[in-house]
Amino acid sequence: MSAAIEFDGVSKKFILHHERARSFQELAVGLFRRNNRSREEFWALRDVSFAVEQGETVGIIGPNGAGKSTLLKLAARVIEPTSGRIAVRGRIGALLELGAGFHPDLTGRENIYLNGSILGLSRAEIRRRLDDIIGFAELERFIDVPVKHYSSGMFVRLGFSVAVHTDPEILLVDEVLAVGDQAFQRKCLQRIREMQEEGVTILFVSHALDQIRRLCHRVLWLQDGHLSAEGDPEEVTRAYLGNSLIRKQLHMYRMGTGEVEITGAKTLDATGQECAAFLSGSRFIVRIDYRCHQPVDHLAFGLSIYAEDGTWVTSPNSILQSEQIKVKQQGSVYYVVDSLPLKAGTYYVTVAVFDGSAAPHYLPYDHITHACQFIVVERERPMPQDGLIEFPHRWLDEQGWDRLMGTSRVVQSLLP
Repeated sequence: MSAAIEFDGVSKKFILHHERARSFQELAVGLFRRNNRSREEFWALRDVSFAVEQGETVGIIGPNGAGKSTLLKLAARVIEPTSGRIAVRGRIGALLELGAGFHPDLTGRENIYLNGSILGLSRAEIRRRLDDIIGFAELERFIDVPVKHYSSGMFVRLGFSVAVHTDPEILLVDEVLAVGDQAFQRKCLQRIREMQEEGVTILFVSHALDQIRRLCHRVLWLQDGHLSAEGDPEEVTRAYLGNSLIRKQLHMYRMGTGEVEITGAKTLDATGQECAAFLSGSRFIVRIDYRCHQPVDHLAFGLSIYAEDGTWVTSPNSILQSEQIKVKQQGSVYYVVDSLPLKAGTYYVTVAVFDGSAAPHYLPYDHITHACQFIVVERERPMPQDGLIEFPHRWLDEQGWDRLMGTSRVVQSLLP
């Protein structure tokens, strides 16, 4: 069986123009002068080779500017490669950049017919799918409004709905899916899972690494236009997060008075080794390294953990355990969680050292947002369990409940 998508030594070059002619005269003069200083060759992809088998879901990760969107456009045949060979076997449904394929002056309904005809569907076939497309997008009230008046979220709703309701054999999804609200994202991901069961081939670009790990059979990591790694989602995303170049791209903000400096922050596993990927329920450690530039009293440490979408998960500090921390001129403190309750996802850690005697006022000596990040993966389960955390719990039948309450009554009777 032939692969659904094949890239063989594919490269793509763009010409960047740094100076724009302001008049026809300047344009003509520029042509005669052949001033190449205003032109720059930019290679978005360099000698990229891979294959996606029919029915396989492959994720593409990498920092901004790595070439991910260019790769999808090449697969969709929106643009052609500068060199190399691309083979695509099957009808494509594509959700690329926001608004791609829509005519701004046409209504949502008219754009559905336009996109369907481009994909090779007859008018009768589009008409049969029309109600499903509009209903999935939840745009009944606005379907006869010109799409130039649509919000970004409405664009995504309509674009995704068209892409998945035109019987594609190959689905290409870019990061624009993140524009939609949380409820619609869940709806889209459920539809993608259904398409996986139907044997649709999927190429999926996202910065949401938890989605990549949950949905994909394989992952491609692009870096500066080159294919850095490909393979198992857990292994590739772990390598990606551990890459020093990626860490430097995290948005970091630093503030503080400077008497004490945080010299490092890392996440560690149960063996004390630096680790960026944790199994839910395993031991989780954050090490904060510090240096005192002058003597201080009542030194306290704290951290905050945030989910990838910015949700604030927790913010513990050491004030109540200050007697257990002997402060030195230079040293480390450890935040230890014996059983990590977080569910699958990507998380960011902000760390701080501050004057504990000023509480409840916050007077930081040093405070670093996004000092490090980590991912959480879950054990295989028959049914995914959503949410941010999983509380320690158990399920009881009536007999178990009676035993529990009986034990509680005995304990209470023994109390003074």
